[in-house]
Amino acid sequence: MRNNLKLVVNNNFEIKEKKFFFERKELKIILNLYAKMVSEGSWKDYGLTISAKQVGFSVFKNSAENAMYKICKNFRPNNKYFKYVITDSKGTIYKNSDNLENLIKSTNWKRLQK
Repeated sequence: MRNNLKLVVNNNFEIKEKKFFFERKELKIILNLYAKMVSEGSWKDYGLTISAKQVGFSVFKNSAENAMYKICKNFRPNNKYFKYVITDSKGTIYKNSDNLENLIKSTNWKRLQK
């Protein structure tokens, strides 16, 4: 009995590494905002949450309290305008956009704090 085995090599196969974090440019935009708000005394601390669905940058006025805001990047949004969202501690969406830089610049952070 003879076995006819063939080795099949798929040279087109690419392993795409899924990125479940902010890209460098996105993180720079967020950290620049964070530095500005810390220097004004509005924000005191931050935290990161990472999942397969989204990554979030949470901002705290006091580290012992709940987050004031969360800047999130959704990896599989149902609508392209929900790729980036700003939420409160309960998950209520304040603003959303498909462009992080525009979202950050168009948000009135002082008004949100009241």
